[in-house]
Amino acid sequence: MNKINIIHYKTIDSTQKEIWRKIENRDIKDKTLIMADIQTDGIGTHGRKWYTTEENNIAFSFVMFPHIEINKLEGLTTKIAEILVEVFKKIYNIDLNIKKPNDIIIKNKKIGGILTETKLQGSIVNTIVIGIGINTNQMNFEEEIKNIATSIKKEFGIKIDNKLIIKEFIKEFDSSFCNILESEI
Repeated sequence: MNKINIIHYKTIDSTQKEIWRKIENRDIKDKTLIMADIQTDGIGTHGRKWYTTEENNIAFSFVMFPHIEINKLEGLTTKIAEILVEVFKKIYNIDLNIKKPNDIIIKNKKIGGILTETKLQGSIVNTIVIGIGINTNQMNFEEEIKNIATSIKKEFGIKIDNKLIIKEFIKEFDSSFCNILESEI
């Protein structure tokens, strides 16, 4: 992958919202990753809130301007989940599961999610924004989600190196995405 632009915030409302604001203002380059230690208004699928209230979790969004047929992206969210599961297995030798298409779970509790949003012109994807949130090191959860959410540290007792996970994910995603771009329609 060509050089990735990384923007880091200590605290932000939402990495996903920030990318869309920057797109609207034409203030963002292709292959920019925005990450945050804390999100005050993170978003999940179906308009749900994604909680990133403690530091040391993974919260980032990534933008690309691929200009490709939408049918080439079929199954992309599930593929992203598969890559994340593979990365955790490779680095920490832990087994995570996927609740298709976009949740990463362990023991029927959610540890992560993927939000994929696109902007189309006809059947051409001009913009794709991928948001990823993973509870890696969080030990306490909001009252309303404490029975359905967990973290890797809580389940496996392992402190996760978030930067290593993100770096390895980007490397693996790039390889997979290049294969998607080169595949036949």
